[in-house]
Amino acid sequence: MILALAKELELRKEEINEPIQTIYFGGGTPSILSPSQLNKLIDEVSKHYKVINDAEITIEANPDDLSASTIKDLAQSPINRLSIGIQSFHEKDLKLMNRAHNASEAKACLDEAMTYFNNVSVDLIYGIPKATNEDWLANINTALSYKVPHISSYALTVEPKTALASFIEKGIIDNVDDEQALDQFNLLKDKLEKADFVHYELSNFGKEGFFSKNNTAYWQGKSYLGIGPSAHSFNGVQRSWNVRNNTKYIKAISSGTLPHEIEQLTITDQYNEYIMTGLRTIWGVSLSRIEKDFGKSYKKYLIKQSSSFINEHLLYIDDDRLFTTKKGQFLSDGIAAQLFKLNLS
Repeated sequence: MILALAKELELRKEEINEPIQTIYFGGGTPSILSPSQLNKLIDEVSKHYKVINDAEITIEANPDDLSASTIKDLAQSPINRLSIGIQSFHEKDLKLMNRAHNASEAKACLDEAMTYFNNVSVDLIYGIPKATNEDWLANINTALSYKVPHISSYALTVEPKTALASFIEKGIIDNVDDEQALDQFNLLKDKLEKADFVHYELSNFGKEGFFSKNNTAYWQGKSYLGIGPSAHSFNGVQRSWNVRNNTKYIKAISSGTLPHEIEQLTITDQYNEYIMTGLRTIWGVSLSRIEKDFGKSYKKYLIKQSSSFINEHLLYIDDDRLFTTKKGQFLSDGIAAQLFKLNLS
């Protein structure tokens, strides 16, 4: 697999003409790789692409993957940012979500991580059945006690055919309560903003200077190259994705073939993409950019579609930009869908 990833990097080197600002090891469990394997892949990126000197290099990991020795080894590598899937500091929550780590491992991992890295992000999940607002505030306070500069937080989603979905169907566990999830989202927002975090994207909070460059690039619609099975890429006008099957991926790459499908994005697709990503961020949607990139008819359509949400105090326009209000933030994806245009054949 390592050789295949390296080969794909070489095969696709002509696709990126600008300097690389971020390298992100995510999806699945990249921390299963040894530091030497990670270093090889970083070297391959530097070999085939121009990488800026202070590139943000992140690895996603779960607490059970990050032993003290592993963290020390990673600190000696070019990796300069950890994104740790804590999810909760409560044992009952971790068991319900079938996480491999326990609460004490989560805390021990963070202790070690903050000793060796100054750029650490933690993931937390809200809206967990039976988790009270007090439980949720305790999670936030625990994360803050480690002085992490970045927190990503997501509402619990129940995936089909999982143990959690089965328990809910059988009535063993309550389903996710949308009102409670909204309450906990607002508690999170208020608590973190008082702690000098900037809510720069719907699910992301960072101290100044610690916004995720990877996340920011994605939400601002910048190009990215995804390497490996299932990886997605985007260049503004095309979206592509690699085959999911590991064996098929390795076989294709070994023969010099890129095992991916490509979707050409229409102007309408590009408009919809910008609306979806822009509304989730503090940068909003630029009306002048809509007119410049897509035409006056798209700007006119957007203003018309937005009017009812503006009247409901879910959206507002300021300095030629469209934003969600505090009330509208949690609903931004649903609102965006109502602002989309349909592709007409």
